[in-house]
Amino acid sequence: MRSSLRGASGAVGTLVSAMVVLSLSVPALASDRGNDRGLPMRFELRKQGPAESCGADCKTYISASGAITADSGRDFARFVRTVDIKDATVVLSSDGGSVLGAIALGREIRKAALATTVGRMVALKGSSKDDIRAVYSPAADCESMCAFVLLGGVQRTVPAEARVMVHQIWLGDRRDDPTAATYSAEDLVLVQRDIGRLAQFTAEMGASMDLLDLALRIPPWEPLHAMTRDEIRRTKLATDEAAAPPAAIAATPPAIAPRAAPVTNGARATPIGGQRWAMVDRGGIASLARQHPLTVEGDTIGSFDLVVACGVDSDSFELSYIERRSGGEGLALPVKLDSVVLRTNGTRARLAVGASQHHSGPEELVSFAAGTVPASLIRDFSSPGKHSMVIETTSKGMVTIIRIGNTGAQQSLPKLVASCNKPIGARADISVSKTGGMAAVR
Repeated sequence: MRSSLRGASGAVGTLVSAMVVLSLSVPALASDRGNDRGLPMRFELRKQGPAESCGADCKTYISASGAITADSGRDFARFVRTVDIKDATVVLSSDGGSVLGAIALGREIRKAALATTVGRMVALKGSSKDDIRAVYSPAADCESMCAFVLLGGVQRTVPAEARVMVHQIWLGDRRDDPTAATYSAEDLVLVQRDIGRLAQFTAEMGASMDLLDLALRIPPWEPLHAMTRDEIRRTKLATDEAAAPPAAIAATPPAIAPRAAPVTNGARATPIGGQRWAMVDRGGIASLARQHPLTVEGDTIGSFDLVVACGVDSDSFELSYIERRSGGEGLALPVKLDSVVLRTNGTRARLAVGASQHHSGPEELVSFAAGTVPASLIRDFSSPGKHSMVIETTSKGMVTIIRIGNTGAQQSLPKLVASCNKPIGARADISVSKTGGMAAVR
């Protein structure tokens, strides 16, 4: 099993705690996804063209597009032995992939004393087989572990049109629903070992540890973080830009007062589970519910519950969103929550915000939103296989985007459907003694 920086983290509490002890608190929407980006990374030599436009000064490029695998370093080493790579620039376009593969590839690029950049090569029509000419385009994404491959260049450039996107290291086979997964001591060893290797590699390449720190802040349930120009300079990801002055150290934020029990729109609280979707009793009515952390670039600012209840007919369900927000380091609480939008399997639904009020003084914002959604939306999300639901909230000056998996939904939805077919007074026939967390009940 190998960890990866792809997305796109409760049971997760153990792993997150380990990150915090190490002071390593840690997606996304790519625009330039060619058909080859999901395939293993391929290397191709390209000459700048057309030939008449650059003459004797035509640049040499190595197109490196696709997923980074454990073999990418060896593949590149074999490739450069077969071509003339003098003064070449490696052009990267990738969704990321293997941690160890990225480190090996970065070292091979440095060993060959090549430059790196983000982009893609667009082949020109009419090029001969022995002299393929291409035009360099900076409109590309370098995601996840690709950012660390970029460090391999002796000179590194990130054009303004390109995007470098990073997020937290995670076990690749559990990134679809990270809060529902379980993690062993061996898993912790794998992740922490790879973090150590990345740290060593980053220092070896002459970059700042701020790059690794930035990546490790973004949990796998959030979108990838697109690096700003200031971050690109500060982390020394690019060598052609002057480093920005050190940022001022922010004052320690005031302590957050203990939370009061959430009260939303006159609702009382009922425990729900946080690791998987499960049936709960909402005031005598069976519902399907799950809790999830609310984060902004890895900073925990609260939590939210999603509750699915019977609709007025078999073609709909009632969906409730209950959020408790306490803010975070350097993040002020908004006055109110403005909107909640849900997306899954290509379907989009907006919930109406019914209440959004401060409780316990200004330290906690409790919000409630609800709406009727098509039954097909919940059924598709709960169908066999790994499916995700994205919940996006907006408030003045802040947006949160959280991806939540469907663990437990497939097993529990039939129970909810069966309950919906019962008379109202007979719908609750489940125990709530084994659940934790809080959900609002009408």
